[in-house]
Amino acid sequence: MELLKELWAFMRVRKKWWLLPLILVLLAVGALLAFAQGSALAPFIYTVF
Repeated sequence: MELLKELWAFMRVRKKWWLLPLILVLLAVGALLAFAQGSALAPFIYTVF
């Protein structure tokens, strides 16, 4: 959680708001890969990347 606090403080102070959508997309892709790893959808998801 400390990393998220520091990242939020960095974005707030430096006005780097364009980083927020990038971080959210990376987190969503990571969560998708983590949750689909053991499912039947895994071969279809890995072919996209």
